[in-house]
Amino acid sequence: MATTSPSGDPVQLAAGHVGGTVVRLERRIDARFGERGLTKAARDLGKLVTLVETEAAQSRQRLRRTTLSARAAGVVIIVATLVALAVSLRSAVLDGLAHTADWVPLVESVINDLVFAAIAVVFLWAFPERLERRALLRLLHRLRSLAHVIDMHQLSKDPEQVSPSYTPTAQSVGHGLDAEQLRYYLGYCSEMLSLTAKTAALCAEHSTDAVVLETVSYIETLTTELSNKIWQKISLLP
Repeated sequence: MATTSPSGDPVQLAAGHVGGTVVRLERRIDARFGERGLTKAARDLGKLVTLVETEAAQSRQRLRRTTLSARAAGVVIIVATLVALAVSLRSAVLDGLAHTADWVPLVESVINDLVFAAIAVVFLWAFPERLERRALLRLLHRLRSLAHVIDMHQLSKDPEQVSPSYTPTAQSVGHGLDAEQLRYYLGYCSEMLSLTAKTAALCAEHSTDAVVLETVSYIETLTTELSNKIWQKISLLP
């Protein structure tokens, strides 16, 4: 999905830059909050960036090999079908099938052979793309799950708790953060959601499959909506 800049230079999202940003975010979280769940979530995101980069490199090689094999098998099926049809027609002509009724079974057999050969060729032509789609969708599913994990981390971070007028109940879940710490914590969650979307976009850099692109778009929308909720919380902080 590389595009070009106004000057004509190719523009592409780089996995190395995304991964480096995730690593820096993990260090920032660790420096301020230590080994907490959010730090581990950032570490998991870093692993996913590496996995996406590795999978993309392997995917290109695997897709090339699978495509060549599928195309070769398709050509073999087409040639074998044509040869079989030529032999059948030649035998029918040599046997002297003079009546129309004698040709009916042969015509039915020819149609069946053509239909089955066409189905096999279409399947083989689409198989490499379907195989790669399945691999990318597995990664995108993990990124979607991680986005919900990040949302769970910020879910109990209620900005009302840092208000002087806040009165807890017996069932209140305290987060133990002051206003400044909570602002940083929620900001880190928002950044991590944005980087989750960027990691999903890396999958789109190596695929033009409609299902993959639609799933990437869904994750981008999901992370944006979750981040908007976080910024609503930040706006309520004193």
